[in-house]
Amino acid sequence: MATTSPSALHHQFLTSPHENGTNDIEAEIAYAEETLPNLSSFMENNNKEEDDEDQKSTSNKRYMALLFFNYFLLFVGSLSASLMSKFYFIHKGASKWVSTWVQTAGFPILIFPIFLPFILKYSERKPYAGFTKMMYLCCVLVGLMLGFNNLLISWGVAYLPVSTSSLLLSSQLVFTLILSSLIVKQKITFTNLNCVILITVSSVILALDSSHEKPPGLTNKNYFIGFTCTIGAGFLFALYLPVMEKIYQKVNCYQMVMEMQLIMEITATALATVGMACDGGFSDMKKEAESVFDKGTAIYWVTILSNVVTWQCCFMGTAGMVFLTSSLTGGICSTALLSINVLGGVVAYKDPFGGYKAVSTVLCIWGFCSYVFGMYIIRKKKKVIVRKNSSSTGSSAELIPRRNSDVN
Repeated sequence: MATTSPSALHHQFLTSPHENGTNDIEAEIAYAEETLPNLSSFMENNNKEEDDEDQKSTSNKRYMALLFFNYFLLFVGSLSASLMSKFYFIHKGASKWVSTWVQTAGFPILIFPIFLPFILKYSERKPYAGFTKMMYLCCVLVGLMLGFNNLLISWGVAYLPVSTSSLLLSSQLVFTLILSSLIVKQKITFTNLNCVILITVSSVILALDSSHEKPPGLTNKNYFIGFTCTIGAGFLFALYLPVMEKIYQKVNCYQMVMEMQLIMEITATALATVGMACDGGFSDMKKEAESVFDKGTAIYWVTILSNVVTWQCCFMGTAGMVFLTSSLTGGICSTALLSINVLGGVVAYKDPFGGYKAVSTVLCIWGFCSYVFGMYIIRKKKKVIVRKNSSSTGSSAELIPRRNSDVN
């Protein structure tokens, strides 16, 4: 239905015909009744535009709340998943398939942020409204990539020393910067380059501090498998982030991001489930729970459930950060949390905290803070530009027609 703009409506009202050229109040009322439906339609469309406002836009009132919420999910999820994964391995858990499966098996949690807003009438948008076949296909393909990435990480960690795997995984941040510049045209600036270098050096120092940690009986063959898998995992995760950002460029709704994440994680979990079924992973879980895990069966399943929930928080936070900021920011936040995870191990498991870890932590915090400050400066400059542009365009048009008594 065509609508009349406020300025045009005002003009039509002022130039409306009046009987005998007089200000006939009844004629004005009749004319207003004819034009008010158009005004009502305009207001409905305007409200609809506000409801459909791009939630990843920094001008959106909910933007900062969403940003802090997702970084909180990423922070808590990454730290908790690190501690729970270590708890699993400390107490003799060792299945590669289990550590792969738990990373995305918590996808049912995503049902709540997807369906609750519609059920509680917080949003009028129905779940999966506006999805196309191409979007479904993209989500499935990215889900397969995510599943392979989780598998490669599990195999790499199983075959490599902690120091080596940490060092190789830190390379994903460099991959992310390069792939983001190619896929989503991310500009390489002094701020993001400085941050990438500092956090990467931080991860390298952290790995060197753990150089004494080596699994017993590590053969050259297993070392090569672990090395290849870890490099592949770092590259796949670095590819996963800008590909998600590319997909999210056509999405303006956080709810839709969670819907896409659900499809991705169902696909990744299906891949892990098939692998577990073919390679005896489920029987390994049962065996571990009953006779291998030294804390007992009940604690074993609590540990598995905790890993499922914490990994889900981590992936939700990563997806939200990429949607609200960029793939590079998501990668930086994820990698920066490595040092926080180390501090968590010091507090929870009394891990030693020497000079290497202290320097690594300082470099990591320095790099992350410099990046956040750079983002703040850029955002501040954009606000100044927007304010100047808005002031140069003049005042907004009137929404309600007024009677001008000076017009004859």
